[in-house]
Amino acid sequence: MENTSFLLIDESVLPEVYQKVIRVNQLLETGEASNTSEAVKMAGISRSVYYKYKNAVFPYTKKETGSIMTVQVVLNDKPGVLVNLLTVFYKANANILTINQNIPVKGKAFVSVSARSENMSIEMDELLKRLFEVQGVIKIDSIVG
Repeated sequence: MENTSFLLIDESVLPEVYQKVIRVNQLLETGEASNTSEAVKMAGISRSVYYKYKNAVFPYTKKETGSIMTVQVVLNDKPGVLVNLLTVFYKANANILTINQNIPVKGKAFVSVSARSENMSIEMDELLKRLFEVQGVIKIDSIVG
């Protein structure tokens, strides 16, 4: 992900396809759809469109508390991946408050990390870039904070 930058854009000005990609991810995460084919059909997009954007589009929800962020990530279930992810937070001087990891399913683990961000030494876009660079990160589902 060299030279990657992130934008925060009002979704109302974007093509509807991005909202549908997020919807597919939600359908898969909640179990409303049992597989990708079913989810894309429910959302009204093609599989190829979904696969094109699935790792590039994720929701951002700003909390009023401001200094606490929560990042939800899907990881490969392999030794060291979670530690490497947490090292990114450590090196950014983020104070980790909670780590929640679900039991891995089909080689993938859903992890939620909440951290205080007021003393971070880097901006949020740089943190995201570094998180995406961690070997074993499949996707970032959402960022709140």
